[in-house]
Amino acid sequence: MSADSQRDETAPEVAGSPVRPGRRQFLGRAAVAGAGLGVLGALVNRPDAARGSAAEMSADPAQPVRQWAMVIDLRACNGCKICTAACQEAHYLHEDQTWIHVFTMQGASGDEYFMPRPCMMCEDPPCVPVCPVSANFRTAEGLTLVNQDRCVGTRICMNACPYQARYFNWEAPRPAPRQPFPQEPAWPVPQVEGTVGKCVECAAMLPAGKLPECVSHCPMGAIYLGDLATDVATNAFGDTVKLSAFLQDNDAVTFKESYGTHPRVFYIPGHGQDLENDPGVA
Repeated sequence: MSADSQRDETAPEVAGSPVRPGRRQFLGRAAVAGAGLGVLGALVNRPDAARGSAAEMSADPAQPVRQWAMVIDLRACNGCKICTAACQEAHYLHEDQTWIHVFTMQGASGDEYFMPRPCMMCEDPPCVPVCPVSANFRTAEGLTLVNQDRCVGTRICMNACPYQARYFNWEAPRPAPRQPFPQEPAWPVPQVEGTVGKCVECAAMLPAGKLPECVSHCPMGAIYLGDLATDVATNAFGDTVKLSAFLQDNDAVTFKESYGTHPRVFYIPGHGQDLENDPGVA
């Protein structure tokens, strides 16, 4: 295993100053639709709208195309790394292959806090245009995926990703039993030796109305799956919010917005740290 593939769990892999998107930006990227309010009401009133259920957010031809996003509430994250373990187990990843990595951070006040980092699913992903064989692509629902049948392992995309959210498959994948989905970019199980891998936000599960593994297994309900098209987000406990209001009311931030990547992973600061000026993420 190359030393390049090892990761420091105490150091952030995302750098640069996060920015606080303004009201106009949120309203532009999270369309407030009547359909979204209907989904919100359905989820709140359903007795089975609980752990692992996102049926009302699944594909519906009467609704606009889903625009998936994720919200991570740092106030609730306790650093347990169950999200990482659940992801690795479900996708048969090696221990050092982390689709969602939880970092131990230190704020300006000296207090520790925890920061999960999945793929940011950028609206303008720099990893896509640099691939010489077009192995990276972005779906109509806003997910950036890797076609490992096409990938030739140049690792140019790894250098292009400002969040260091990709890794190289240096060794043969873990043996995996028959999977519930075909082996494809939306469910790259098992991984392919000699190619680049990354978080896919459990893309194959979403049309079936299932939450991503990291969302459904978070014991603190800190991770939300959101849909910008219907303006709804929900977590493992079935807590459902109006996405745009949840982000604005809680002063959500994104990382490296100045790079022009427009991440679709939003963070809600917690534990008193100042993510705008915190040297721990600078």
